[in-house]
Amino acid sequence: MIRVLVVDDEALVRTGFTHILNASDDIRAVAAVPGGQAVHAVRELCPDVVLLDIRMPDVDGLTVLAELRRLPDPPVVAMLTTFDTDEYVEAALRSGAAGFLLKDTDPEQLPFLLRTLAEGGTVLSSQVTRTVVDGFLSHGVRETYAVRLVARLSARECAVLALMAEGLSNTDIGDRMHLSTGTVKGHVSAVFEKLHVDNRVQAALVAERAGLLRPPSEGGGAR
Repeated sequence: MIRVLVVDDEALVRTGFTHILNASDDIRAVAAVPGGQAVHAVRELCPDVVLLDIRMPDVDGLTVLAELRRLPDPPVVAMLTTFDTDEYVEAALRSGAAGFLLKDTDPEQLPFLLRTLAEGGTVLSSQVTRTVVDGFLSHGVRETYAVRLVARLSARECAVLALMAEGLSNTDIGDRMHLSTGTVKGHVSAVFEKLHVDNRVQAALVAERAGLLRPPSEGGGAR
């Protein structure tokens, strides 16, 4: 069972998400609270995933995210918003969010997205444009630096990183590489440490900046 905490300043939004999530057999909304109660609720209920509004009147969602990231065993956090501006996407990614969803996401897609997050995958709303991703890259890791970071990885860690960048969960990576989920988790942790990143979104962006996801050029030989 995937335990989800919904954090939003609007009661109607909290109720709507709760009903959608509880309609799935393998997902339960353990609580739906305003931002000021979020950290306490996480400590008390230990959810697997938190859907966190990025704009709330009582407390800023990014502030809540930073507090959650400091917990000993932080949950996976996906940011919710009605805005898709660059500043919010970039701030959420840089603060360690594993996903970024607009509130008008198709309700039928929401359970699938929650399962992806719970399994260690990343989720970005389809409205988060390529321009936003490029903006994060251009202000984040330079290409030459990204290449040096990726060069620190072992061959297997590179393979894990490439599959992470494709959006595969730990379970899917294990199936693809014939590894146990525990072994994959170990490789993912090593990748995070060597790349100096906090989550899979950031790792994927470093991989792209380093050219790991680009097909080899025609006529290029192995080095």
